[in-house]
Amino acid sequence: VQLQASGGGLVQAGGSLRLACEVSGVTFGTTVFGWAREAPGKEREIVARIGRFSNSVRYADSVKDRFRITRDDAKNTIYLRMNSLKSEDTAVYYCAAGTVFLEDFKYWGQGTQVTVSS
Repeated sequence: VQLQASGGGLVQAGGSLRLACEVSGVTFGTTVFGWAREAPGKEREIVARIGRFSNSVRYADSVKDRFRITRDDAKNTIYLRMNSLKSEDTAVYYCAAGTVFLEDFKYWGQGTQVTVSS
């Protein structure tokens, strides 16, 4: 199983980024996904989840109404659109895959750095 995240970078506070995660090695349509982040000195936080169907989504309170997770089953890719970025969103962002919505993920990607300057 491979999850290849991309799209990270440096952005000013208030700006936007879109992360992408290309997935291979799983049956994409029956897999659930998520994005998590890890900032220096902090525990990994799962910020968004999406089920087998795009209307099943969950967000951490810290990103609700600013981030949006989507999936494109035709491209085997999941996305995280991040708006109104804050300095506290600075972290390494990881995509993850699992089999049951809201349960622990089984597979993790390599991470992409997001840095928000204030």
